[in-house]
Amino acid sequence: MDKLRQASLTAQALVLCSFTSCAPAAQTGSEANADRVQIVGGRWLDLDSGALEANTGIRIEGDRIVAMGEAEDPDWSEVVRIPDEWTVLPGLIDLHAHYAVDLFGEGRVDETVAYPSLFLANGVTTTFPAGEMDPEKMRQLRIAIDAGERPGPRLLNSGPYFGSWRRGWDDTAMTPDSIFKEVDHWVETGARGFKAKGIRPEHLQPLIERAHSHGLTVTGHLDSGFRGSVNPRDAIAMGIDRVEHFLGGDMMPADRSAYASLQEFDDFDGPELRDIIDLYVREQVNFDATLSIYGYWGPHDPEMTEYWTDELRFLTPYVRERIEARPPREVLESFQKMSPIKRRNALAFFEGGGRDLMTLGTDHPSWGRYWSAFGAHREILALARSGIPPAEVFRIASLNGARAMGLADETGSLEVGKVADLFVVRGNPLEDVRHARDVEYVVARGRLFRAEELLAAVEGSIGPVNESDEASWRPGR
Repeated sequence: MDKLRQASLTAQALVLCSFTSCAPAAQTGSEANADRVQIVGGRWLDLDSGALEANTGIRIEGDRIVAMGEAEDPDWSEVVRIPDEWTVLPGLIDLHAHYAVDLFGEGRVDETVAYPSLFLANGVTTTFPAGEMDPEKMRQLRIAIDAGERPGPRLLNSGPYFGSWRRGWDDTAMTPDSIFKEVDHWVETGARGFKAKGIRPEHLQPLIERAHSHGLTVTGHLDSGFRGSVNPRDAIAMGIDRVEHFLGGDMMPADRSAYASLQEFDDFDGPELRDIIDLYVREQVNFDATLSIYGYWGPHDPEMTEYWTDELRFLTPYVRERIEARPPREVLESFQKMSPIKRRNALAFFEGGGRDLMTLGTDHPSWGRYWSAFGAHREILALARSGIPPAEVFRIASLNGARAMGLADETGSLEVGKVADLFVVRGNPLEDVRHARDVEYVVARGRLFRAEELLAAVEGSIGPVNESDEASWRPGR
């Protein structure tokens, strides 16, 4: 199974590197359209050492980093000078980056007007949506970004959910052959991986098998085995590549849901937790803990849910007025219980050999507050609060995600020869990870942007402009 997974990732890397070089960038108000950019000053994060290194110059030509640590070249066409106290970080990789919003409580729709710019403005240079509401709409967005027609992160299309979370999914109608055909279809449209949620064992196995035959990976929001669901332990035996939310195993028995078990779990030194972590490490399966989502649904946690910018300004005035008039969301006591347990499990996974297997995922289809595109920084804070050192948190948020998607030779760290995916922040994020929120510049596949201009360009653009425009923001319309 390890050889199959490695072959899958290697094949995927060969596919993905074909679109890391895009057509010449279209000029926008937020972009410096220079062929060669040099960033001089400040420090850069070396993920190998976990230390900040003095930046004498990072040179970018086309979409690649061509030099680091050399003296400034006076002939370079675009020079960006930054203060000594600023930091250059590798671009963030969100592997649970929902573009979906639900503004009316009637179901999710994919938001493709503002989100690409918002992700970039937060230093997120690669996204995997982990289940798309409108795969064709998301495919068109990816094509536009790759062509340089839209600013946005590298978009690794996931296609629709496989399982009951897909609208119209019918368990009785799905056979191994029909799943094979579906996978083949979405691969033809450009999908770069798949997400299972609410899937049954007899459907997950052929999904993994067919995805691997195309060199693509599968991740899953799984459960405990309760009521025909799949325990992550059993999914690992099938060859799944990544698991979201729950570690599974004997710590989540099949006589109740994973959520029910997690609320009551307290044996952090016991064999159930150690055994399942050992299984992930032995089989080299990635784990996406998604810690920050519990802060949105549980009791208000000022440290996790504070706004460091006015996120509501990206709503149209028509929707903002309605969002602000709504009463506070009901607090879910179950999420209140799970939040500290999730953090302790994440630290146990990290310390138990999972350092290189943890990835960053935000998993937050917004209801009008806390946009997904800002969620990477809340997830970074949650990982740091769990006890993981800051340098390791940024490794999880970049290089680990690249490895999980077979892209480590292309992106995920600041190295000569890799794609120029990076962002510049005003401060030292190793002293306080929240400094990573203070983004000044972003470089995505060699294209330089000012974060504040990206934000300003999409103010007032999310949601309908009036009542007659609401239909397009409701599912199935």
